[in-house]
Amino acid sequence: MSNFFDTLTASTEHERLEFLQIDTLQKGSTGDISLAAYQAFLTQAYHHVKHTTPLLMACGSRIPHTKEWLRNALAEYIEEELGHQEWILNDIAATGLEPDTVRYGKPHYTTELMVAYAYDTIMRVNPAGFFGMVLVLEGTSVAMATHAAEKLKVNLNLPDSAFSYLSSHGSLDIEHMGFYESLMNKVTDSDDQEAIIQAANMFYR
Repeated sequence: MSNFFDTLTASTEHERLEFLQIDTLQKGSTGDISLAAYQAFLTQAYHHVKHTTPLLMACGSRIPHTKEWLRNALAEYIEEELGHQEWILNDIAATGLEPDTVRYGKPHYTTELMVAYAYDTIMRVNPAGFFGMVLVLEGTSVAMATHAAEKLKVNLNLPDSAFSYLSSHGSLDIEHMGFYESLMNKVTDSDDQEAIIQAANMFYR
C-alpha cells in the first residue's frame, strides 16, 4: 500500500499551519470569543454543512466505474453525514437565536465561494479533489472541536445542547480520520493525488 496520506499531509502542512494561526480560530479554541461570534460561526457552518450530502452525491456521480471502491467510500460518508446541518440549527436555537433566520438566510460571501469551489472542483476539475475538503474539515475538527466546545460552554454559560455539532465532531472525526487515511493510501492515480493536494491547500486558504 502506498503512503499518499503522508505525502498529502506534508504537502499541505504550510497552509494548515497558516490556517491554525487565524486569530478568531485560536481564540475560539480557548473559548475566548463572544456569543455573537459563536453564533456567527454556527451560521456559516450551517451554510456549508448543508451542502455536504449534495457534494458527496455529486462527487459519487462523477467517479468513473474503474474506481468503484472510491464511490463506495463516498456512500459510507453520506450515511454518516446525513442531517448534520440540523444539529447546527438545534445548537443555534440553544444559544437563543431563531434558527429559521439562519435556515432561510444567506451565507457570507466567503462561505458561498468555498462551497462554489467545491462544486466546481467536482464538476470541472477532478471529483477526487473533494477529498481535499474532507481533509481540511475533518482534520480541523479532530484537532480543535471537542476542546473548543468545553471551553465555550463555560465561558459563554451555555447548555450542552448548544454544542452538539462541535462535541460530536471532535470524537466522531477521530474515527473518520482513520478511515480517511486508509482511503487516501489507496489513491494511486497521480492526477487524483494532485487534485486532492491542490484542493486541500485551497480550502485551507
